[in-house]
Amino acid sequence: MNKKEVTEIKKQFTPSNCAITRICGCYVDGEKEKKTEMKDAFLSLPEEEMFKYFDIFRKSLSGTIGKNLLNMEFPLETESEGGTQEFLLKLRNSRLTDDALLEEFYNRVIDSYDYAENYLILLIHAAYDIPGKSTDGSEMFDASDEVYDYIMCTFCPVKLSKPGLSYHAEENSFHERIRDWIVEMPDAGFLFPAFNDRSTDIHNLLYYSKNAENLGNGLTDLLLGCVPPLTAGDQKDTFRTLIEETLGDDCDYDTVKNIHENLNEMIEQNSENPEPLALDKAEVKYLLAKSGVEEEKLETFDEQYDSAAGEHSTLLASNIANLKKFEIKTPDITIQVNPECADLVETRIIDGQKCLVIVVDDRVEINGISAKTAVSGGLPKSSTPDASDESKSDTSENEMDVPF
Repeated sequence: MNKKEVTEIKKQFTPSNCAITRICGCYVDGEKEKKTEMKDAFLSLPEEEMFKYFDIFRKSLSGTIGKNLLNMEFPLETESEGGTQEFLLKLRNSRLTDDALLEEFYNRVIDSYDYAENYLILLIHAAYDIPGKSTDGSEMFDASDEVYDYIMCTFCPVKLSKPGLSYHAEENSFHERIRDWIVEMPDAGFLFPAFNDRSTDIHNLLYYSKNAENLGNGLTDLLLGCVPPLTAGDQKDTFRTLIEETLGDDCDYDTVKNIHENLNEMIEQNSENPEPLALDKAEVKYLLAKSGVEEEKLETFDEQYDSAAGEHSTLLASNIANLKKFEIKTPDITIQVNPECADLVETRIIDGQKCLVIVVDDRVEINGISAKTAVSGGLPKSSTPDASDESKSDTSENEMDVPF
């Protein structure tokens, strides 16, 4: 699912667009015991409660595709008799009216979900009459030819409210506040089937995780039977490892900067596409070649990629690049630059020392204090230019050098 498709489903979680037919729930304590269960026709709930549930459901479809929202495909074996996908399909087709299926689902969650505190399982069924779209993209509500029949499940922590004082108006006094058990926003959830190409896709689901770097809670593999993709952090580490191992001793500043700039350019070119930019093995290899990595360095790239990321895996560009900053670190200094101004930082050899040279204006701000940067003269005569760029051997009056 892409961003537009997720947004289209989120729009249903309002009173005017509500397509939810039924809501069920099971409250589980920290000892994995069922405390209570609920099942209702959703539209029969008090309006105040409906709004609270809408907030929870919208939160389960929030975040960034590829980080908090993960598209997952069911392995083929899960679609056979007794598989996880086959069970979810039966649950969806029951429209949550089969008590035996509901009990089995709750039991599967309790057996799978690695959570040591109280939590609430919320499960809804909805039937969305998908409006057709004209050539200009406008919706035609009288031209629908498919109903998107789906279930969505969220897993919400239930915790005691914080202690404190409260004001009692009838007594005109303050007393200790009574602590209540509060249903918090979800830690995890899933939408099944996926809503791909604005249509039902029973071979995929959309998974939500509040913590984008921790998917090891038993839900993805044990309950759903899916193999989750690499987390955003793992993708970034994998990309870094690929660059460092591919370039080896030739992993220099200019090459890495070129990779950064070319990657950000690819993201900008894809900005109008609702699908996030994903790079497969061939596209990552092309990126490195375009950025100046020599051909002999790429001879073993395919094997390195398969080992680090997986033969058929992709890396989301938004997970391995940073459009907001260009950061350079030494053991003692961290420099952050607007990515569009990365060329203002260069490497030089000055007086035999490796330096970062930063082009600046005539004034800079130091701890909030404006100061002049005027420097008289150029480099000492003993300065040695970088062999890779002799034209950059002199420092002008608007440059500062930082040894590293």
